Amino acid sequence: MQDQKQRPVSVFREFLDSEAAGGIILMAAAALALIVANSPLAGTYFAVLHAYLGPLSVSHWVNDGLMAVFFLLVGLEIKREMLDGQLSTWPRRVLPGIAAAGGMVVPALVYVAVNSNNPAALSGWAIPTATDIAFALGVLSLLGSRVPASLKVFLTALAIIDDLGAVIIIAIFYTSGLSLAYLGAALAVIAVLVVLNRMRVMMLVPYLVLGAILWVLVLKSGVHATLAGVALALTIPLERSAGLGHDHSPLHRLEHGLHKLVAFIVIPIFGFANAGVSLAGLSVSALIEPLTLGVAAGLVVGKLVGVFGSSALAIRFGLADLPAHAGWLHMIGISLLCGIGFTMSLFIGLLAFASDVALQDAVKVGILAGSFIAALLGAAVLLMAPAASGVEEAEE
Repeated sequence: MQDQKQRPVSVFREFLDSEAAGGIILMAAAALALIVANSPLAGTYFAVLHAYLGPLSVSHWVNDGLMAVFFLLVGLEIKREMLDGQLSTWPRRVLPGIAAAGGMVVPALVYVAVNSNNPAALSGWAIPTATDIAFALGVLSLLGSRVPASLKVFLTALAIIDDLGAVIIIAIFYTSGLSLAYLGAALAVIAVLVVLNRMRVMMLVPYLVLGAILWVLVLKSGVHATLAGVALALTIPLERSAGLGHDHSPLHRLEHGLHKLVAFIVIPIFGFANAGVSLAGLSVSALIEPLTLGVAAGLVVGKLVGVFGSSALAIRFGLADLPAHAGWLHMIGISLLCGIGFTMSLFIGLLAFASDVALQDAVKVGILAGSFIAALLGAAVLLMAPAASGVEEAEE
């Protein structure tokens, strides 16, 4: 019993408030980017992003460098939740796992259906498959106690699995021009990291130094550099250290150390650097272009049908139960909020259309419009749903 008391609360549950705050800051950063990109400062904004600092442009340092830190945190959270958290047992994985699968497959199908006659756009099929946990939790935080805590845990678990799916998609579908020499060197570094893990080396410094080397090698290998963060995360030990408990293990120390850095610095910088798109001359016809419409429809309609539909089927067939104190209207609201796909959707869009700025801009408009509509509709539905306390009383 004493051992159980010493186990830390899931880092996602412990930092729900700070994650929500990070989501609100991300919203502000995206709004500021739009304002700047459509102001007299637009020229300076785009010039700075394309200016070079050493071997990479500022934009590449943000998207390949800072985002590697984000992916490192994502990897740490995936590993911790799978081994020691909300996804540590199969019963806990069933509902969010099925919901995440439906929430990735259906939006991709919606996007492909809308762009079936637009071959140049088909490489962006994965754009609407992602859910932005910071944004979604930011919206949930504005609703306060009306939303059952179980739904926040469900959304968090779903987003973790969603992130894992996005990482796999990036690794398989958005990797090209491989350099076998650099890839082999990167695999050798990963092997050394695994050895350190097996030897139960609990100091973080060796892992981080090798992680920096791994990032350079992966960057030059043709695999997207951010995946180095995930690979590093999976080698960080979670074991207890000298009887001090889980919260003193390297994984927990690094995860806690990165949380505020990522939530309040890395992601807002990414949002500011990538959400800026000129709206000059934007017309209704531009909003219903297949690429833009496919992204927006995938996020709003695809996520709703995919997440809610797969969850409803799982519950109806007895594979899982509704989250505690939640009703079907709550599930519809949460499914809509899953359509907020800002960070990872933008990232995949940049990879899918790396050499075409016009298509990138169309993607950004679709993501911003779809995410805004999903957030608005999701919040409205959750406001109409019974308050958490009301649901609890009805069940009692």
